[in-house]
Amino acid sequence: MSGQQTDGSTGPSDDPLHKHHTPSGFSDRVAFRLTKLLRFFADVFFAKRYGHRAVVLETVAGVPGMVGGMVRHMRSLRRLEDDDGWIHTLLAEAENERMHLMTFVEIARPSWFERIIILLAQGIFFTSFFILYVISGRTAHRLVGYFEEEAVYSYTEYLAEVDSGRIENIPAPALAIEYWQLPADARLRDVIVAVRADEAGHRDVNHGFADSFDKSA
Repeated sequence: MSGQQTDGSTGPSDDPLHKHHTPSGFSDRVAFRLTKLLRFFADVFFAKRYGHRAVVLETVAGVPGMVGGMVRHMRSLRRLEDDDGWIHTLLAEAENERMHLMTFVEIARPSWFERIIILLAQGIFFTSFFILYVISGRTAHRLVGYFEEEAVYSYTEYLAEVDSGRIENIPAPALAIEYWQLPADARLRDVIVAVRADEAGHRDVNHGFADSFDKSA
């Protein structure tokens, strides 16, 4: 990743899972503060219910890649120029986040109320993120980078709850075993580790995309 990296509050500097991009400039600070605000509401609403938190948040997490891929696809057609692989990367990210959602639906079994929250959250976020991406792709990617930083932190907390025995380390869903090519006897812990690694990758990609706007300016 090409962005500036400093030690985060969630882990040591030599741990690639705990990287933090220090906000630089107004755009970064807006993205960072918005992320922290949304994190606050998620903590209040879900507390330690990490499986249910994952279901609601992953349905939102699948939006940016699809929106970004769609906007850049149309831009490529309009400008008659190549997109340097961004479209493929963003759509692959959206599909990966969708698989996270499908996995945690199997684990958490969301209630009807949570399904309503999902509909509202996805509708509001899709519209808002689309407008943001059209106005400032840089800010949009930085926002996603910060979202993914928080996702890594949340899955680390989830993992700690499983390791402590406070959350049962249930068998992994067959869907997850097939998707991540896990052992047949894989458990919830293995799924969380795989998902957290995905989120760390998305974090780096989106911070990198945001940095590229500065280089092309």
